[in-house]
Amino acid sequence: MKRAVRARVAGAALLAAATTATALVAGTGTAAAAPAGATATYNKECGTGYAQVNQIPIPGRGTVYLAYNSATGKNCVVTKRNSSTASPLWVGSWLQRNNDLKSKQEQYGFYRAYSGPVYLDAKGKCVDWGGEIDGYVVARYKTNCGTLAQTGR
Repeated sequence: MKRAVRARVAGAALLAAATTATALVAGTGTAAAAPAGATATYNKECGTGYAQVNQIPIPGRGTVYLAYNSATGKNCVVTKRNSSTASPLWVGSWLQRNNDLKSKQEQYGFYRAYSGPVYLDAKGKCVDWGGEIDGYVVARYKTNCGTLAQTGR
């Protein structure tokens, strides 16, 4: 009899654990994901003259966008969540000239919709850039280099 009771208790504990895990994966727990089909889109958060030139998805969370203004030579990064109706989460954006930590521009905080824009003058230079949503970090290095001046002649 004791074995049957223990088996039922163990089975109930497994069911409860599976239900909790399923709820978190489905987005009903505290780590809520965006509704199915909702995805972040770049909507000119960097301002007039900036065109989206690259992006990095953060699966189930949002997207980091890199934009460039050819008139000013400035780059811009924005990290957008898939849903702006949820509770604030830790969101960040950063941008720097390739391997130049002194040039790094960043913005982090608790946001409902997006972090940024973060701007950097990097005309003719490669950039390192990335973002984060709720601990999920993505980055790209030495991208969007443009036309580099020839040297040595």
